[in-house]
Amino acid sequence: MAGRTFPWKRYLLANWRDVRVLVRQFYIPLLLFIGSILLGGVLFDLLYQHAQIEDLTYIEAVYAIFSMIFFGQSVPFPEQWYLQIFFFVMPIIGLGLVVQGVINFGVMLFNKAAREDEWQVAIASTYKEHIIVAGIGRLGFRIVQQLLSFEEDVVGIEIDPDGEFVRRVMGWRVPVIFGNATHADILRQAGAERAAAIITCTQDDLTNLEIALVAREIQADIHVVLRMFDHDMAQKVAQGFNIPTAFSTSALAAPAFARAATRADVTHAFYVGDQLLNMSEIKIRPGSPLDGRVLGELEHELDFSTVLHSRGQAMDMHPDPQITLQAGDRICVFASLDVLNQLEKMNR
Repeated sequence: MAGRTFPWKRYLLANWRDVRVLVRQFYIPLLLFIGSILLGGVLFDLLYQHAQIEDLTYIEAVYAIFSMIFFGQSVPFPEQWYLQIFFFVMPIIGLGLVVQGVINFGVMLFNKAAREDEWQVAIASTYKEHIIVAGIGRLGFRIVQQLLSFEEDVVGIEIDPDGEFVRRVMGWRVPVIFGNATHADILRQAGAERAAAIITCTQDDLTNLEIALVAREIQADIHVVLRMFDHDMAQKVAQGFNIPTAFSTSALAAPAFARAATRADVTHAFYVGDQLLNMSEIKIRPGSPLDGRVLGELEHELDFSTVLHSRGQAMDMHPDPQITLQAGDRICVFASLDVLNQLEKMNR
């Protein structure tokens, strides 16, 4: 999958948020550095005297202090002994504050790789109406991949920064928040209060449920899609916690195994309630009992539904029941496995 690019507005917002975070982190040395320049300028303006300079303005004094810090000299060396000491002491004080605050601030601001966790949070803070995927394992990776193909904005949460699929997801320009998704602060870092939906797909049923409930505490209207291994528990959770989209992975996997074993050519299978629905694509063979049959009569006789009919290059998503099937036609049908097996036998 090709890498996604951030819109310029999102990138600027993320950098602005990153600057605010760093300012809060380094505000004391930054304030001390600025204060030392401004206060030093006041003292220098009041005390500085030299035969070559009649009167030193405050701006000139501030610039002189700034130059001193970096071993520059914008004014002649002072005649007063105490200001001469000031000339030597000020660079030591100023450089100490520069190294402690200003340089570290600049390095951390521009070196995103050294602050990967904070940068991921900064990017996630620009998202709105996005989908949170909690658990970037094998299933979470596939879900993110599918959501990106739908052009949805996605933010991931993963407890293991060294997870197998984390770097691949981040390579798609999807921000991943590292931490335990059952913690409200981690969900907030992922933007749960602004998200459209959250998909919980860790390996533990109770963890998935806890994530869903904490997300609902943050935003009562967030749409929750819950992964559960136990089919009975998924049904109880759906009823008891008002989470209608609670999927049992065993129930979802069972149709795939069943269709792999059956002789019917099943392309997709899934449950609607307790009813297993199967979709199959059938190509009408020359001379088979299906060749020449009216589609609507065949549907009524065997109890199936046709969702697509194609003949040559023509494709109809709402086929007319009066169509007479011909050799080479393709039909996609919903039916039980028994009916699909009957159709397969009739098509021989």
